[in-house]
Amino acid sequence: MKFIKAGGHILIVIILTVLTQLGGLAWLVALRFKRRLLTFIGIYAALSVASIWIAPQFGRIPLNCWASPNTASVQSPLFCTLNRHYVTPELKAVLQDTAASLTTHFPDAKLRVLDAGFPYINDFPLLPHLSHHDGRKADIALFYEDGTGTYLPGRTRSPIGYFAFEEGPTDCAPSQLSLRWDFDWLQAAWPDWQLEEERTRRTLELLSADERVRRIFIEPHLKARLGLTHEVIRFQGCRAARHDDHIHIEARS
Repeated sequence: MKFIKAGGHILIVIILTVLTQLGGLAWLVALRFKRRLLTFIGIYAALSVASIWIAPQFGRIPLNCWASPNTASVQSPLFCTLNRHYVTPELKAVLQDTAASLTTHFPDAKLRVLDAGFPYINDFPLLPHLSHHDGRKADIALFYEDGTGTYLPGRTRSPIGYFAFEEGPTDCAPSQLSLRWDFDWLQAAWPDWQLEEERTRRTLELLSADERVRRIFIEPHLKARLGLTHEVIRFQGCRAARHDDHIHIEARS
């Protein structure tokens, strides 16, 4: 029985660490207290808040968790709650400058960021992503409009910005040995909104013209659909997740 109980706690620590980086440590400390869950919440919250000031000493800074004019902000509070909103100062500058430039063309445009990175330790994986391990990568939400063609500021088809795919041709064959999920069964759950092409295109143009950006990943059919030709915009490959539900960017080191 003790072995099973210990195994359960080990599993919890692994899951919390994979999801949040700091949650596993908070759970280990909370095991010493009677009110375990309440203690865990308090410790985890304290570690997360402290990271706002400590992480910059290790080269990571948090993105804005609350929307403000002309700035890039996190799309869902979930990403901030899970400590997945940290980037290098260089990448944050790219995102902020892109958001500000975007609003000079589209004053109502809202640049929203999805998964970025954890606050500490290079090469610590941020699953399920293959490369979000050094603070130099972030995902940006696509822009959407409703059935009347009206832009929906800051809105995404899915609650977290992922898994609402734009359909288009692909050369990738179905494979069980990759992260290229289609989630066909889930697509009907999302609102029947369309890709807002002007703001999406302008965002990609701004990013691809920025010398601080090393590369951008989107699906080839989206690149063709938006009429983009810059070589920094690339295909991520068939083994990685689909990139027609978000934009992946990488800053130079």
